[in-house]
Amino acid sequence: MGVALAMASTPFAADGITSSRAQSEVTTQQVDTMKVRLTVNGKAMAATLIDSGTTHDFISLLPLTLTMNDLFEREKFAHLPRAISTEGKRTHAYEVGDVAYWSPGPDVAVFYRHDGEKIPAPGVIVIGKIDSGVEELDVSGSVRVTFERLE
Repeated sequence: MGVALAMASTPFAADGITSSRAQSEVTTQQVDTMKVRLTVNGKAMAATLIDSGTTHDFISLLPLTLTMNDLFEREKFAHLPRAISTEGKRTHAYEVGDVAYWSPGPDVAVFYRHDGEKIPAPGVIVIGKIDSGVEELDVSGSVRVTFERLE
């Protein structure tokens, strides 16, 4: 189940420019379809996703409950049931709250602390960002995390 792009059905004005009302509706639809909820120890946090092939493929796996292990006291990561698209932009940097795909794994990671280190080759593909509550992951050891698409 993929995410339909809201832009595909955007009504255009006669001059080819979207009306502000139509643009507002598209923005709202796009934000609504590009959100996921992560639940950790009974506490929910939302993440806003980036529109990319990697993200759409990740969403196709949801809902998904994973045991996420700690790595370097900066991120929680877990092995995905299958590899997903690598069409997103790779980076060797990250920010606290980033949700990222690491293709050699294939793993998903959520960064909860920054240690100043760069991500080794081949880098990660950021698919989204936790809106708030990322500190729930800043606990020692593994945690069970459920990823669900918000409608």
